[in-house]
Amino acid sequence: MNNEACNNECSNSIADILKVILILQQNACPESCLDSCDRPMLGGGPNCLICNTRPVMLYTCCGNGVPWTMPICKDLTTTCSNPQESNTNLCECSNVFRVEKLDGCAATFRVLAPNPDNTCCNSQPYVGTNSFFTMDLSCCCCIRCLNDTFVECV
Repeated sequence: MNNEACNNECSNSIADILKVILILQQNACPESCLDSCDRPMLGGGPNCLICNTRPVMLYTCCGNGVPWTMPICKDLTTTCSNPQESNTNLCECSNVFRVEKLDGCAATFRVLAPNPDNTCCNSQPYVGTNSFFTMDLSCCCCIRCLNDTFVECV
């Protein structure tokens, strides 16, 4: 990875957008507005009265357009699952996250996993995991916001 691309000051709009998302998640409201990452309130849908999460996907400066992924599990001896590998210490990965904390140019994210309960996936497509990571936002060049949703136990 070329470190020069990631040594910028944290004066980018990614940190500002994540700050807005974090505040909105902390003060979840049922009203909806424009469909952009920094819309002023978390929206509710027909199956979700109050949303508490604005899931995001992250893209790094040197990631060639591939979303950032992190393991769902916390076991250090595992690696992300790859269908071509037959390793028994595999862990699923996710590229959907919930911002949990913002400290200057560093953001802590919770890894969200697909909801295994297929009956509620429209209103609650993700479940929160106990897997977290902290990212230097100067290496993040793009953020993609997904539909607001409710995630239990966050």
